[in-house]
Amino acid sequence: MQYGRHALDILANSQDSLRLHWLEQLFSSAADQNKQEVIEEGIPLQSAVKLVQSVNPGVSSGKVEHRFKEIQRLREKTGNESGSKDHAENEKPSARKEQVTKQEFIEVFHDFCTRPEIYFLLVQFSSNKEYLDAKDLMRFIEAEQGVAQEMSLQLIQAHEPSEEGRQQGHLSLDGFTSYLTSSECHLFDREHDAICQDMSQPLSHYYINSSHNTYLIEDQFRGPSDKSGYIRALKMGCRCVEVDVWDGPDGEPVVCTGHSLSRPLALHSVLEAIAKFAFVASEYPLILCVENHCSLQQQKVLLQHLTRILGDKLYRDLPAEGALYLPSPEELRHRILLKGKKLGPDSDGEVSEEDEGAEMSQRIKVVNAGGTEKDVVQKSVSLTSVPQSNMPHPSPKRFQLLRELSDLVTLCHSVGFKDFKTSSKAQKPWELCSFHESLALRLAGDSPGDFVNHNKHFLSRVYPNPMRIDSSNMNPQDLWKCGCQIVSMNFQTAGLMMDLNTAWFRQNGSCGYVLRPAIMRQEVSYFSADTKDTVPARVCLTVKVISGQNLPKPKGSGAKGDVVDPYVYVEIHGIPADCSERRTRTVRQNGDNPIFDESFEFQINLPELAMVRFVVLDDDFIGDEFIGQYTIPLECLQPGYRHVPLQSLTGEDLPHAKFRLYVRYGEERMKLGKRVIRNERGKKSK
Repeated sequence: MQYGRHALDILANSQDSLRLHWLEQLFSSAADQNKQEVIEEGIPLQSAVKLVQSVNPGVSSGKVEHRFKEIQRLREKTGNESGSKDHAENEKPSARKEQVTKQEFIEVFHDFCTRPEIYFLLVQFSSNKEYLDAKDLMRFIEAEQGVAQEMSLQLIQAHEPSEEGRQQGHLSLDGFTSYLTSSECHLFDREHDAICQDMSQPLSHYYINSSHNTYLIEDQFRGPSDKSGYIRALKMGCRCVEVDVWDGPDGEPVVCTGHSLSRPLALHSVLEAIAKFAFVASEYPLILCVENHCSLQQQKVLLQHLTRILGDKLYRDLPAEGALYLPSPEELRHRILLKGKKLGPDSDGEVSEEDEGAEMSQRIKVVNAGGTEKDVVQKSVSLTSVPQSNMPHPSPKRFQLLRELSDLVTLCHSVGFKDFKTSSKAQKPWELCSFHESLALRLAGDSPGDFVNHNKHFLSRVYPNPMRIDSSNMNPQDLWKCGCQIVSMNFQTAGLMMDLNTAWFRQNGSCGYVLRPAIMRQEVSYFSADTKDTVPARVCLTVKVISGQNLPKPKGSGAKGDVVDPYVYVEIHGIPADCSERRTRTVRQNGDNPIFDESFEFQINLPELAMVRFVVLDDDFIGDEFIGQYTIPLECLQPGYRHVPLQSLTGEDLPHAKFRLYVRYGEERMKLGKRVIRNERGKKSK
């Protein structure tokens, strides 16, 4: 179906009594409020502009004002040409310029507040009436929105702006527009705003929102450190943060990357920030990864700060002997788990040192011997894929660990990884392996099924390639597909990878924990994300990109003035077999209300791991520029006619910018299968 200017013309010539009566009431109300300034039943120009913006707040006052004056000039010109000059001659020009008549107001309101695609939808379901009655609306929400509730009369009362329509049980075009742009028709299923998954499974059965070098707020080498990095990450629902602790001046440990130029932070100030914000966004356990490089003397200070500042929040209970799984997030609510090295019962007090920063420093020296920091950054991308075995790795250093500090580590004991066979025989559920990104990706490629099975019992943490000194991010889905629970992200770096991470953890109330698919948890199942024959039956997803609204000019772009030539990418992110992208045509010179009207179909093998991302770009021969994006897990999609708020590069909603979609699942998954999938992931919390 094509939408266009002719729809507005049809509506302009119709006798939509509900709309006309409502607009007349709006106009009269504005006139009453400006009695002293009313001239010949007009209202002040600025009052008319505000009325239009009250219904379409995204339109600029300048555009509305310009349209009013354009209509006035056209009418004055037409009147002069036809010889009807009396009114124009008798009226003071300055007064006329600042006044708007009822007819002018209705015409401009019609131009800026009528969505032709919504008008055609209304006509389709109203049998060519200019309103929906209760039965029409019920038929629409059941057939298209997937809602099977007797709620049409309530919707009419909530969204119909005219008193006449509410009394008659009729939903006008403006009421229908209000409904379709309300939170009820958001693409994101609001059921997922709250905890909706079973939180009583073992900790290893969840994906855990995790940050890397949380204290850094820019790059890994020269960027500044600040405790605000912890505050921001924790407010975003992060449930795993890093603290690298080194000897500091005056006997006080500091937090920093030991081989970089970042400014050290006082340990006690970092722990105070963590204690204050640990459970602001989520009540579920926070994992504190302590990378300890301190002398025994300063380890005593570290111990004092941990016990004094974190206090009862620290989880100190030892796991039950012979336990096969870790406790659940529900059992560990409001507790902080320390991840770190631990002394054995017969240890001489020495352990191998964890030092991810040393690996970064070593690689920089090898790659950039005699070069500059700029050379390192330029080479980092190409070296991201260099196998770990091709770079020199010195044997880990040994250092003395304070026994009392070791005793604080109970459920997240750091151990080295040798191979999956060794882990299956010797590793305990409370022992955790950290994997360098390149090693993890190689294991995911060579032994995906073994990696999934490993993660049924044990937590796996993956940290970024040390050559990512610009704080770029890995694709978390490359590791999630193998069941890796803790994929550490640089929260300070916006872009596709953080969009995926942020969107993924929205699906369970943004609590920082997402239950992994049943096929990755069940002992009897075998899953490999790289093969199609072991995944569930396919789902057909249809996405129709209908239109946009109030699309802003990209920041910093002035080449074309205020003109925007938008188009939309629809991307599927998931297991390799599901990854796909399609794009709409470009709509030239229209950011206010571009009509795309294009449909795409996607075959999805594993919907539980799939995400949909919409990216809106400005078509430019020099280089297409980013306007906005929205990313959503497939399981959070609501079917039917939906609207999507566009977000900036850093994840904030762009004011009033949105686009409209039509979404449909194949194989009746919209109505039944979606609930089946949700039940597999866990029961809804009360």
